[in-house]
Amino acid sequence: MTGPVVVGLDGSPASVTAAWWAVREAVVRRLPVVLLHSWTTQPLDAPIAQEALSKQRYGGQVLQRMEAELLHRHGELDLVTELVSVPAAQALLEASGNASLLVLGSRGHGSVAGFVLGSISLHVLGLARCPAVTVRADDPAVETGWEHPAAADRREIVVGVQEAGPAADALLEFAFTSADLHGARVRAVRALPVSSLVTHPHIGRSEEGYETDEHGRLGAALAPWRQKFPDIDVVDHVARGTAAQVLLSASAHGMLTVLGRRRHPSPLTWKLGPVAHAALHHAPCPVAVIPHD
Repeated sequence: MTGPVVVGLDGSPASVTAAWWAVREAVVRRLPVVLLHSWTTQPLDAPIAQEALSKQRYGGQVLQRMEAELLHRHGELDLVTELVSVPAAQALLEASGNASLLVLGSRGHGSVAGFVLGSISLHVLGLARCPAVTVRADDPAVETGWEHPAAADRREIVVGVQEAGPAADALLEFAFTSADLHGARVRAVRALPVSSLVTHPHIGRSEEGYETDEHGRLGAALAPWRQKFPDIDVVDHVARGTAAQVLLSASAHGMLTVLGRRRHPSPLTWKLGPVAHAALHHAPCPVAVIPHD
């Protein structure tokens, strides 16, 4: 990845926390940062009048304050700001075409509300052409840094692997690369839906046969990545339950949860599945959504 890390910034606590996460990620990945603000799509509680000039001034101030704070801590950071007049979702999706990462803020547990409103964030996450990450505003580990005691038990990159092939490879490449950069463990998660117990060929003899087969499939998907990243500790996590339940349980001590979504040919057909919705609403750590074919 050589493109910038692009952050949607509107001045809210959620977007500020997202900017801090994005900068730390850009530093370890040696990438530039773009702070992006749409003055035509600002928070409903922004302390400004409705006039266009006032909105532009407010947006400029938001960018200047964040730029100063980030450069104060990371003086060598390659950082630019962009104040745009197009709607937030459009600006972010256009930026995702050349970006390595797109970063949005989330107000925390309960609802995803990234750049401005939940509908905008979900729309962007469903159509972004690069990996997109949501960061909770109230995540203490993000706010204090991964070296802080608050993050001591969060040293895993959790990745959901429900199918083999190109889809899994896109997720695993992102997960293993992130783990390598952060000195973290990879926890690869595969859920065993209770309904599939009925149709599995081994179930007539032993339920253990079912789990053994699924461990084998997960191990096969992980094998080339273990070979490529031999120094990374990898945990094969196979558990019974829905994919959303198993992934959320595994994410309890994660520093990042990685999941995927299929690319969509049209902006009118974007969709995030139930697992993505569950993780974005309830995962206790940043969530990366990786587009794949």
